[in-house]
Amino acid sequence: MKAVAEHTFPNCSPQLAVLDVTPAMSPEDVEREGRALMAQSAHAEWLILTDVFGATPNNGARLLLDPQGQRRLVSGLNAPMLWRSLCYGDQPLDALVGLAAEGGRAGVVVADIPAPSPKPE
Repeated sequence: MKAVAEHTFPNCSPQLAVLDVTPAMSPEDVEREGRALMAQSAHAEWLILTDVFGATPNNGARLLLDPQGQRRLVSGLNAPMLWRSLCYGDQPLDALVGLAAEGGRAGVVVADIPAPSPKPE
C-alpha cells in the first residue's frame, strides 16, 4: 500500500509512516514497534489504518489508541481509503477519520457484467 501511495500521490507520501507486521509478531510487538515509529515523528495526532479488524495488526494498533483521541484507528484498508487519508491529511483528525472510512466504503464497487439489451422485434 505504501507503493500505491507513493505512485499516486508522491508529494503526500512523506506524511505516511508504515509498519510492516510480520506473521511472527504479536499484538504487543506491533504496539512496541508502533510506539517507536511514532516517536520518530513530530506529529501529535495519528490516523492509523489497518487491513482487517481483529487481525494482529489491528489488535496491536488498538493498543496504541489513547483516551484523548489523538490516535484513531480505521480498519478495512483499501486504496481509496488511503488516498483520501493522504489527500485530506490537513483536516482535523475527527474529520479525517470520517473521510477515510467513507473513501473505503465508496471504493467497494460490484461491477457486474451488464445484461444484454433486448433485441428489437
